[in-house]
Amino acid sequence: MFSLSTGLLSLALVAQLVCAKDGFVYRSRPQEHHSGSNSTILQTRKTWTLADKYEGQAFFDQWNFFEWGDPTHGRVNYQNKENAQNKGLAYVQGDGKFVMAVDDKNWVGVGSNRDSVRIGSQKAYTQGLFIADLQAMPFGCSVWPAWWSVGPNWPNGGEIDVLEGVHNQKVNQYTLHTSPGCTIDTGVQATGQIGNQQCAVGGNDNTGCFFTDTNDNSYGQPFNAAGGGVFAHTWQDDGIKIWHFARDSIPGDISSGNPNPDGWGEPVAYFSSNTCDIGSHFYEHGLTFDITLCGDWAGATYSQAGCPGSCDERVANPDNFHGKSWLTLSVIRNLINDFN
Repeated sequence: MFSLSTGLLSLALVAQLVCAKDGFVYRSRPQEHHSGSNSTILQTRKTWTLADKYEGQAFFDQWNFFEWGDPTHGRVNYQNKENAQNKGLAYVQGDGKFVMAVDDKNWVGVGSNRDSVRIGSQKAYTQGLFIADLQAMPFGCSVWPAWWSVGPNWPNGGEIDVLEGVHNQKVNQYTLHTSPGCTIDTGVQATGQIGNQQCAVGGNDNTGCFFTDTNDNSYGQPFNAAGGGVFAHTWQDDGIKIWHFARDSIPGDISSGNPNPDGWGEPVAYFSSNTCDIGSHFYEHGLTFDITLCGDWAGATYSQAGCPGSCDERVANPDNFHGKSWLTLSVIRNLINDFN
């Protein structure tokens, strides 16, 4: 997970991640027609049946709060559920939206950690359609937010980074991390730009294989200014496809609860099974939202990002995290289609 501003839509806090309004998991089912007396079955298109929905209080009841050291070596102290609630770092707004935040009240010593939150779904998923509707996200110097999923024994089982970045990154990056034997097929049709093609961890600082978006409203301040948007991805045997829709461009079938990826046009990122056996590299994923600071990615790139001082100095001052963050994920609609 290589990737947040501090400017989510934060209500009370700097880095608030308001996730949720509708989080769904869908199961795929072919649509059939019976023609004439011989009842010939003609498959038209795949439909998606709601399997799981996460919103509001569900993020407390059906997700776990990670309370151990950050595996990416960030300057954060991840809080358990009770502490996160008591400190105002995780709560449900009056309008039902779930908020996740970084502490923006307390000074910490330079080189010390700041309180933050990471949550993961209690359910694990293999394949499906996942839709996250977010009103705002964290971003800014030192901030590294991510909406992602990961298998049970990383890198075995793989990792899918849907929304991730660092500092004041201009556009979103869509990344896979895998065990050996997985690369990007450069012949796919996608609107994003191919970056590193090698998905396997190790070498090149575990960068993974990725596409970068070409739309500024896919990340950070422009994303928040546009009212957030939807990130949707299909995970099937033939590949993993990811789409981003700005708030004013969300397809009507998503808004109506009848998603039809076949009608969404080219994805921004497409990781084809032609050069990566999806079935053997990706399975049993837990869904994850987190906000970390500095660490392996944001810490290593801080000086090149045009940010003032050092990353540790940035983390020390709570004023740097006001109203910035996954900081508000106002609506996370996780539409998850589970094929199991």
